[in-house]
Amino acid sequence: MPFIELDTNLPASSVPAGLEKRLCAATASILDKPEDRVSVTVRPGLAMAVGGSTEPCVQLLVSSIGVVGTAEQNRNHSARFFEFLTKELALGQDRIVIRFFPLEPWQIGKKGTVMTFL
Repeated sequence: MPFIELDTNLPASSVPAGLEKRLCAATASILDKPEDRVSVTVRPGLAMAVGGSTEPCVQLLVSSIGVVGTAEQNRNHSARFFEFLTKELALGQDRIVIRFFPLEPWQIGKKGTVMTFL
């Protein structure tokens, strides 16, 4: 169950319509997970700075079970997420930061239990 959180200081009017759905599909492809298990949140219009600059920027948080736990995995994921984000948001790579967090099944609740038992 990947959880994707995209925070940006871009105003909502500058975020392409339907970005959350395209990011959901891209995440499923990038992480090789079923799209119906991907959760995406897009938060535009935040007060943010990257590298000391408040120029348009994005911070992407990628949390998932089993697919973001190694440098090798995340190097590949990072390249693909950067490709998607630079194209969708017309930002340079220096204005995007990605954080990867591996999750354990017991950390995700679903259907009244945790993923460990599903």
